[in-house]
Amino acid sequence: MPNSFYINRKRSAFLSLISLIALLPVQLFASAEQMAEASLAFLATLSAEQREQAAYDLHSDEHLRFHFVPDEIFPRNGLALKAMDANQQQLSRALLQTGLSQSGYLTASAIIELERVLKVLEPNGRFVRDNENYRISIFDTPTANGTWAWRFEGHHLSLHFQVVEGKVTVSTPSFFGSNPAHVTHGAQTEAQQDQRVLGTREDAGRALIVALSQEQLTSALLEGAAPRDIVTGADYPVNPLTPAGISAAAMTAAQQHLLLDLVTVYTGAMNADITQLRWQKINADGFASVTFAWAGPTDIGEPHYYRVQGPSFLIEYDNVQNGANHVHSVWRDFNGDFGEDLLRQHHAEFSHD
Repeated sequence: MPNSFYINRKRSAFLSLISLIALLPVQLFASAEQMAEASLAFLATLSAEQREQAAYDLHSDEHLRFHFVPDEIFPRNGLALKAMDANQQQLSRALLQTGLSQSGYLTASAIIELERVLKVLEPNGRFVRDNENYRISIFDTPTANGTWAWRFEGHHLSLHFQVVEGKVTVSTPSFFGSNPAHVTHGAQTEAQQDQRVLGTREDAGRALIVALSQEQLTSALLEGAAPRDIVTGADYPVNPLTPAGISAAAMTAAQQHLLLDLVTVYTGAMNADITQLRWQKINADGFASVTFAWAGPTDIGEPHYYRVQGPSFLIEYDNVQNGANHVHSVWRDFNGDFGEDLLRQHHAEFSHD
């Protein structure tokens, strides 16, 4: 067990970080401007036919479409990477980089490249594995001060970004999946051999569950086996699951820090502005109210599931399928998916004006 000096140091660092988050400014500008510039640069290269596939009305049903399964199960719209020339693909990647941190972009790129592994592992499978079958959709005209949105989506990757009046960027749902979770066969590059694309999400959750006492585990462990998939699936609006598990308030300082580390794995995938915005919401609600729950064994290699939930957000992680070698993970905002809360506020203010 950590000594008292170590715990006090952890407590001090934890409180200092939470205090810093509370002081961060509310208005966000930089990433929205970068997104507009990157989107316009991309759109400017498209033919009329390509633009018809890529551009949509913000108020269309298409804006609310979301899934993470292969196209054979959920046919997607948007302009696919394979329908672009090399320059357009580069510009689409540049747009993706505006929404993610460097580590988040590398993670997304690695997820896309896992399609090559699946193509080898499933030569006669029911799904076409294609690392260029990821699609860009842009909703309304991107402007520095405007209200618009964009989406990057394909198998195991679904990222949604909403800009309202050029000030605030919303980024949910944000889904990252990995199959295989651990590449032991079928690697197409040296970098893929023994790769665990979402390994930090498993490791951070496991570090917290094994740090809990037997008494705390009675609160943290959910009854029954781990569910086969994330509970909320692709539902919209997202179901605010009954808060379950152990709250941060019932943890020691060292355990709180592990919970903080776990949430940071998810916030850290997004760009700095979005990370900042997510932490402002968590801090406004109170970090002490955040809960952590786990289902399934805690042994490595066994099917498992966890969720982290606060008043405004939900993280779900599941690794059950394919012999516990297939990860689904998602961040959802109860009132903010697809920017609906900000859009309602925007329309109310516009009508009032």
